Amino acid sequence: MFDWNVSPEIMKLGPFSLRWYGLLFAAAFLISFQIMTKIYRLEGKSEKDLNDGLWAVILGTVFGARIGHCLFYNPIYYLTNPLEILQIWKGGLASHGAAVGILTAIYFYTKNRKGISYLWMMDRLVIVVALSGMMIRLGNLFNSEIIGKPTNANWGFVFTHIDNIPRHPTQLYEAIFYLATFLALYNLYNTKIKELRKGFIFGLFLILVFGFRFFIEFLKEDQTYFEVYMPLNMGQLLSIPLVIAGMILMIRKTPTYSEENFERIK
Repeated sequence: MFDWNVSPEIMKLGPFSLRWYGLLFAAAFLISFQIMTKIYRLEGKSEKDLNDGLWAVILGTVFGARIGHCLFYNPIYYLTNPLEILQIWKGGLASHGAAVGILTAIYFYTKNRKGISYLWMMDRLVIVVALSGMMIRLGNLFNSEIIGKPTNANWGFVFTHIDNIPRHPTQLYEAIFYLATFLALYNLYNTKIKELRKGFIFGLFLILVFGFRFFIEFLKEDQTYFEVYMPLNMGQLLSIPLVIAGMILMIRKTPTYSEENFERIK
């Protein structure tokens, strides 16, 4: 068993504090930006397109994750206290909300943009989204949140800020899986992109990430009060349509990138 009593704060200066979650969240964007910069340059896309895409992802992630948390997990409270939706610093971000936010933001980003289609963008963006998912789950670990159910396994974590019960470190389970997903998708892009149909990597990401999310939820404590009465929790219900969408994307007869005269710039 591991006693997890790490403070979520790295340092504090007066009323301001630097937290592990915020640092890892920012690092996820910075590292993702570097990888996307490399991809854009390899494929001859402009710096302006890259910067516009970065802002689309940031806005889609932050607003989608916050609104998703408020509407999916505590709608009555936030609809009666709408100003608190804006108070992100109080905590509360939902990965499914971030997914919807990113999908929406990229739709508007790619609309009428020459040389960057929706599927082209998503096939590349999900690579770094998987990496970002790993960083965010590590942030959840430092916050001692999204904890697992009690376990007798010898790798259980005791979150001393919450209770003294050994629990599944579900944050670590997800972080490790998302890292493996990132490595697999990035390798697929680097070695097979010409042979793949448009939307294939995007679809594979949805199946892997949200399929895993569906099953890992059985090891997590419920996130909100009404989930106690549900056969499947909110995270599982929201994952099902995304997995189905991934299956549809993978079996669709879209053109391969080589068929669309895809050329990588060496």
